[in-house]
Amino acid sequence: MDQIEAMRAFVAVAKENSFTGAARRLGRSTKLVSNHVAALERRLSAQLFHRTTRSVTLTAVGSAYLERCRPLLEQFDELEDLVQDRHTNLSGPIRITAPTGFGSAWLVQALAPFQIKYPAIEVDLHLTDKRVALVEEGFDLGVRIGILRDSTLRVRKLADMPLVICAAPSYLEAHGRPTDPQSLASHNCFVDGNRPGPDTWHFGHGSDAVSVRVTGNFAVNMPAAMAAMAIGGLGIACCPRYAVEAPLADGRLEALFEDSNAMDYGVYALYPPNRHLTSRMRALIDHLADYFGSRSSTWARG
Repeated sequence: MDQIEAMRAFVAVAKENSFTGAARRLGRSTKLVSNHVAALERRLSAQLFHRTTRSVTLTAVGSAYLERCRPLLEQFDELEDLVQDRHTNLSGPIRITAPTGFGSAWLVQALAPFQIKYPAIEVDLHLTDKRVALVEEGFDLGVRIGILRDSTLRVRKLADMPLVICAAPSYLEAHGRPTDPQSLASHNCFVDGNRPGPDTWHFGHGSDAVSVRVTGNFAVNMPAAMAAMAIGGLGIACCPRYAVEAPLADGRLEALFEDSNAMDYGVYALYPPNRHLTSRMRALIDHLADYFGSRSSTWARG
């Protein structure tokens, strides 16, 4: 038995929760993948999966083996890269998770030139607005927008992302233009369910910092949806600039309190701390830092 191939088959089955799905991912027959896993279990004298007619799930031993198996395979791939001097022709899979709005609007634009440069790298991008457990769900990289909560993950900041307080001209005409952050208390302000303390908006820094409690009749956990409601003239939104860049440029929305510096978010790359960083992962993170770093000054200027 080829130990490396058996380990790859095991990891693929764990990712897909299916022997058929793993076979499809690896470009092998289902029977061969099943034989690899069975041989690995015999070698280890342990059952790695619970198998039923409907599901394939890891046993406790299988979960522990998976945690050690992934970094070993990545180190093996890295060793091959070094020996074969393949740094200009990187290959292999990278599984990424990102928020739906930012991922579909901006991350795919950043990934396009990367995949042109490295066509042998297989990017598997999952867009979701739910909080994802990177390690448990088998992701190599997470892209996050916002203020990071405490985490054991390794983090690299890719760019600053300003928050913009904005409203449609029709709303400002009907309800008046707030003159300062404190006057937001008398306006209909949308609440972002993704933010910690979503009903408190912060402005300024240090001794100039101001916090304003806001209320409104609409809450949502997706910036694009909040921006759409603001464009409709229904209230005032606090959105990351990427979500409102186009309507600000064409006049459908107007920025408020631009001199007050609403609290900024960041764009971050997160990855597991106990996983060897392969050449392809390092290349991707460096590429994203360069791409979004060049966008930072544009977002900041508005």
